[in-house]
Amino acid sequence: MGWREQEVTFRARTAGERVTAVFVDVPDLFDREELYGVGNRDYDDNAWRFAVFGRAALEYARLTGTRFSAIHTHDWQAGLVPVYQKMHLSTDPIVGGVPVVCTIHNLAFQGLFPPTVVPSVGLGWDVLHVQALEYWGQVSFLKGGINFSEKITTVSPTYAREIVQPDLGFGFEGVLTRRSGDLVGILNGIDTERWNPAADPYVTARYDSSNLAGKKDAKRALLDDVGLPSDNAALARPAIGLISRLTDQKGFDLIAAAAADLMTMDATWVMLGSGEPGYEDMWRDLASRNPQAVSATIGFDERLAHLIEAGADMFLMPSRFEPCGLNQMYSLRYGTVPIVRATGGLEDTVEDVDATSGGTGFKFTPYTPAALIEAVRRALEAYRHRAVWKKIQQAGMRQDHSWDVSAREYVKVYRGAAKRQD
Repeated sequence: MGWREQEVTFRARTAGERVTAVFVDVPDLFDREELYGVGNRDYDDNAWRFAVFGRAALEYARLTGTRFSAIHTHDWQAGLVPVYQKMHLSTDPIVGGVPVVCTIHNLAFQGLFPPTVVPSVGLGWDVLHVQALEYWGQVSFLKGGINFSEKITTVSPTYAREIVQPDLGFGFEGVLTRRSGDLVGILNGIDTERWNPAADPYVTARYDSSNLAGKKDAKRALLDDVGLPSDNAALARPAIGLISRLTDQKGFDLIAAAAADLMTMDATWVMLGSGEPGYEDMWRDLASRNPQAVSATIGFDERLAHLIEAGADMFLMPSRFEPCGLNQMYSLRYGTVPIVRATGGLEDTVEDVDATSGGTGFKFTPYTPAALIEAVRRALEAYRHRAVWKKIQQAGMRQDHSWDVSAREYVKVYRGAAKRQD
């Protein structure tokens, strides 16, 4: 690659029926404290690290001697896969001409590097073109993935519409508009075995949509676990859960602006997450000021995440933008009613509650503290009517957000990409 060689080891593992996962083992590049950098500083060699990763994927495919039906890449980290395929391996009998599908999980992360990396990753200066990798004087690995792939997908239909608009296009709206005929939004799925209130190994109180009695016991277990009151009065109060990165993208600037009003509401709050120091401090302060009503756990704990999904009555996701989101789908499955902003996958997976259509959760559209507060108030009011609330819970629990649904849509994309090659 360029003027360098890189030794890699491939380690293959069976990951399921007819599924093999292959790991690219390069300790010098990948055996590190974090994935992409430490603190707010990226690793200086990220361009080389992920160029090696992408090229290695192609080289492994070539070593198998099997011509695959499609190559599916994800985000900027694999953005050079179709670039190498088209520019260096177009006549290769194994990978040449195989249709490539590029999935964008979050357009905000674009893999930007100075143009000086071009020869070092084994590419020619001709990729510094607006219809190749050049992006405002830099090189974007994600742009390479978009421009050199036959099909582009993203992780919800609404997000696919949003990213061709200036507000959420992050400067890529023109690139994606040009490829809009090849752009498809497909919702992510969830692991319905791992996230199942009737068989969750982290939750001792099991329940399902036909018998919700265990949810009260799950709520008591959650409150006990985080050190909040769990007497009858506490159990009667709605518990609102949050599991998130603490960033502006996830709506924590809205929560900060609305915090004084939210804390006056008759509710219990259980937060699990980490992120920007200012928001971590905000939640520590809220817990300190409201020790009977607020629990804040900074970090991540898989067990507690399951306890929150099972034991909370509501789940808050006020995201500024949300390509897909998974927690609202976990929440629906657990009868934990989502309160979300109507954006991206949140718009696609949560049906707003009203008097005529029923619904599965509570949505708001304006990105304002007032709109957030009103959505929470609507949810708290509905919670007081037990029959109505149970109907909302059961409607959400009946939704199918398994990968079975999404997989069928990806098969259609693969077939469409193959036809585009014909």
